[in-house]
Amino acid sequence: VQLQAYGGGLVQAGGFLRLSCAASGRTISNYDMAWFRQAPGKDREFVVGINREGYTDYADTVKGRFTISRDNTKKTVYLQMNSLKPEDSAIYYCAATWGSRSYYIGARPDEFDYWGQGTLVTVSS
Repeated sequence: VQLQAYGGGLVQAGGFLRLSCAASGRTISNYDMAWFRQAPGKDREFVVGINREGYTDYADTVKGRFTISRDNTKKTVYLQMNSLKPEDSAIYYCAATWGSRSYYIGARPDEFDYWGQGTLVTVSS
């Protein structure tokens, strides 16, 4: 499955953005999907994930501000980001892996097999 992330941009602190991750090829209905981000000089970190059954998990730093959703018919996963902070600035990557476990979504990059190219989010103070 090929992934393409888009929707990034420059926004002021307190603002919002909606990222999209569009898949091509096979349906994503059997895939766990996630968003990671990587700021300059830092490791890639888990932001949020949603498994094929709709189970979600959020990093503590984004709970209450970010919301992940998926539309399998459109083969697209969305990340609604509200109340953005300068520390949310990073390249955001979407990722996918074949789903196999209930009530679980991976949080390590090595748990995902497919990656999009990333979209840059910059939050100004």
